[in-house]
Amino acid sequence: MTIDILNIQGEKTGKTVELPANIFGIEPNEHVLYLAVKQYLANQRQGTHKAKERSEVAGSTRKLHKQKGTGGSRKGDINSPLYPGGGRVFGPRVRDYEQKLNKKVKKLARRSALSSKAKAGAIVFVEDFTFESPKTKDYLNVLKNLNIDGKKSLVVTAEFNPSVHLSSRNLPTSRVIRAQDLNTYEILKANAIVLAAGSIEKLMESLA
Repeated sequence: MTIDILNIQGEKTGKTVELPANIFGIEPNEHVLYLAVKQYLANQRQGTHKAKERSEVAGSTRKLHKQKGTGGSRKGDINSPLYPGGGRVFGPRVRDYEQKLNKKVKKLARRSALSSKAKAGAIVFVEDFTFESPKTKDYLNVLKNLNIDGKKSLVVTAEFNPSVHLSSRNLPTSRVIRAQDLNTYEILKANAIVLAAGSIEKLMESLA
């Protein structure tokens, strides 16, 4: 598949790029996409939730009344879950939500996500660009010239570019990411993906 490369003014540069079919032309595997997104979201969880149980609540351990003969239930001490302020029964504990996924599965998920976006016409290819200084206005002009200023966009660069990254940092609907940091969740979340010319080679290296 041959695609035209645009400049940041949205005009054709006369250059083209040959997209590898094994990355942008495969049949998307929906189950693999589900597994990759599930793993990404699970790994974002901190797992720091914690409730105090009976042994952790501060309070006297004196037995409130005798075990039998009162007509009431057996309560033990004031830290019992039966009382307000007592410990919680089976409360949340600190835990790790991290999930494992094979590298080949994650690569297939990224290829499936890129292929689905390519079929939907949601990928734009531009030549490598930069700004003299970080300026959000210049970054917004680029998105406007590419007709994606009103969409959730993901700009993929070959390497970390400080001026481009800082120009986009305070925009909630757009993000700049390196090709080697690209993940399935970010691809599927974006309505429009801008691939810089240099990032394609990086993608071919990481997803081959």
